[in-house]
Amino acid sequence: MESIKKAILLSGGIDSICLAYGLKPDIAYTIDYGQTVAEREIYVSNFVCQKLGIKHKVISVDCKNLGSGTLANSDNLSISPSEEWWPFRNQLLITLASMQAIKDGISELYLASVRSDNFHKDGTKEFYHLSNELVSFQEGKIKIICPTLEFYSHELVSKYNVPLNLLSIAHSCHISNIACGKCSGCTKQLRVKHEIKME
Repeated sequence: MESIKKAILLSGGIDSICLAYGLKPDIAYTIDYGQTVAEREIYVSNFVCQKLGIKHKVISVDCKNLGSGTLANSDNLSISPSEEWWPFRNQLLITLASMQAIKDGISELYLASVRSDNFHKDGTKEFYHLSNELVSFQEGKIKIICPTLEFYSHELVSKYNVPLNLLSIAHSCHISNIACGKCSGCTKQLRVKHEIKME
């Protein structure tokens, strides 16, 4: 029986760091898709992988001209549900990671979306179910798994017993490689740090 080879999408935010710590996958992918904060996301993800002994790969595909909102440093589209909305972003990330995962012999690709992400359609249980159906239907039969959907970020810290010093480097800013402290990503991170008494 073949062993299951696991990969994770690692952005360097609290949620994906928690999942990486709990899962200890064979490989972690960080994707530079043209987002403003790619440099810091790559740095943090590489640091985490070195600490955890996980192989780290960066996938670079510049899609900035397709983005909108703070992550693309551009105006939002009129249908945008939030300031950081990037059309079909999670769908894009799953596709790019799956393309690399095929080459790496990956059986399961894991992502970390939490309960508060269901504000967006691509942060819902239905989205991940449909994504898994589509990707696993195709050659390679990779499974898309998001085991964190029923939890809030601070609950993941407890669930996986993540050391707080590992989370101290997390980066969730949507605007800058140095945290702005004001965007929705920074606000969420500050709230989570307060909830886990990390201030």
